[in-house]
Amino acid sequence: MSKHFLGDTAVLLGRTLRHIARSPDTIITTAVMPIAMMLMFVYVFGGAIDTGSDSYVNYLLPGILLITVASGIAYTAYRLFMDMKGGIFERFQSMPTARSSVLWAHVLTSLVANAVSLVVVVLVALLMGFRSAAGAPAWLAAAGILILFTLALTWIAVIPGLTATTVEGASAFSYPLLFLPFLSSAFVPTDTMPGPVRAFAEHQPVTSVVNALRDLFTRQPVGADIWIALAWCVGILVIAYAFAMNTYRRKIS
Repeated sequence: MSKHFLGDTAVLLGRTLRHIARSPDTIITTAVMPIAMMLMFVYVFGGAIDTGSDSYVNYLLPGILLITVASGIAYTAYRLFMDMKGGIFERFQSMPTARSSVLWAHVLTSLVANAVSLVVVVLVALLMGFRSAAGAPAWLAAAGILILFTLALTWIAVIPGLTATTVEGASAFSYPLLFLPFLSSAFVPTDTMPGPVRAFAEHQPVTSVVNALRDLFTRQPVGADIWIALAWCVGILVIAYAFAMNTYRRKIS
């Protein structure tokens, strides 16, 4: 990356972050839904769900964190869509700025905004009784997985942000992503599910990411799940990035 690209991206990142600072309701909204779900599952359904864990909030939190990310990236698609419709991209193309810096500014903004939402959710979980004996290396590994997961979903969000024709269409893609954790080990162990559902749940990316985070938080031996989770995240990231950049090049050409 050239110094020109890095400088332009930093300037444009500051612009998008200022927009969020002036409208903090986006981060609040992103965090409210996962927190409400966590409250409902822990205090309403938690007593009826047998997970083999002493604390249901400890079992539940990894899945709630992924739902937080899936909820947050809808705003990335929305912000990108509004910039496309507002002609911002055309204005920046007439200036001596690196073309891809506008896109990367939105991606990095997604990372920052989602990181804030994740911290808020973890703080609420602590108030609800979440406890972890994990050390600094385990927490750093968990943070790395969440960052990679956020990047992968953000680049997926870029595609509808660039191609949608309506605001609703730009954010509607996130609905299937919000549904995936319900068909995983996020809320209940997969061995309680019927055969076909269990087969799907055990071989989709959310389950491996949730299991890896759960093992890290509880200081359990991290098995193959962490490598499967990383493979899923990197694979999705590479494919989504390629499609997004190809779509972006067609849009600005």
